[in-house]
Amino acid sequence: MASQTSGHGAPDMRAVRHKTVEIDGTKIFYREAGALDAPAILLPHGYPCSSYEFRNFMPALADRWRLVAPDFPGQGYSDTPEDFDYSFDGYTRFLNRFVDAMGMERFAIYLHDYGSQIGLRLAIAAPERITALIIQNGDIYEDALGPKYAGLEAHFADPTAESREKLRAAVSEEGYRDEFLNDVREDLAALIPPDLWKLHWSLTTPRRREIALGLMEGLKENLDWFPRYQAYMREHQPSALIVWGPQDGYMPEASARAYLRDLPNAELHLLDGGHWLLETCLDEVIALVRDFLDRVHGNDAMPQSRTGADPHAASRH
Repeated sequence: MASQTSGHGAPDMRAVRHKTVEIDGTKIFYREAGALDAPAILLPHGYPCSSYEFRNFMPALADRWRLVAPDFPGQGYSDTPEDFDYSFDGYTRFLNRFVDAMGMERFAIYLHDYGSQIGLRLAIAAPERITALIIQNGDIYEDALGPKYAGLEAHFADPTAESREKLRAAVSEEGYRDEFLNDVREDLAALIPPDLWKLHWSLTTPRRREIALGLMEGLKENLDWFPRYQAYMREHQPSALIVWGPQDGYMPEASARAYLRDLPNAELHLLDGGHWLLETCLDEVIALVRDFLDRVHGNDAMPQSRTGADPHAASRH
């Protein structure tokens, strides 16, 4: 198959490349776009999704940055090894090994959903590697959690077989649909494609269903990490952009504003969307991220002339 080229005959680095790499004997699927020597952006995905969530975001920034989005083990198109530690700590160790395998010495991180917890643990372990944070609907303030957490909080307070079965029932096609649509208005819900829940449910084997259930229960232990995430930001003051969809039953507007307690210099933008902001507000997020990273990376960002890309090009696929 011929590779995509720009009008000058050179490979179009904006095109998303779909690749695999072996990490500790496990085949990992990942998406990559941009030149290998451009400033890097790491994109760990959320639940119940995969690197698919970044499919439209990546090519819109690849003229200036290298973007890399892995599927976690047991999720997406990656393998599901029996001996993997399917916990937040296990995924953090994996992500550290992955960025090393990619040759990414320093990088910005896009923090969303579960990916925010895993990405911040990576940042705590190696703060010198982090160039910036892009924070989008990722919760680290317990007092600002939304009402959709009520079921989980009830299970954590009094775990029973019945409450665990309710969590298990949420790991279903209908449960995935509810996760993706969440609390957005009807007109915005029409912009969120059913591919999201139908694709990811089709990839959910019985083993993966148990993994998802275990991660839900692991959120209780993760709450103990919230003060550590906050301390990391308070002590290191990384450059941060907060782009948020407040129509989110898990992470409402208060969850976004809470970050300003520890990152008073962060930029906060509340957009007309919800938890899966890249599905409804893609162009707005791209414009904000481009402007932010241009200021963070300055002359280190890949010049436009290297790819012949239009810096304002952003398309939905």
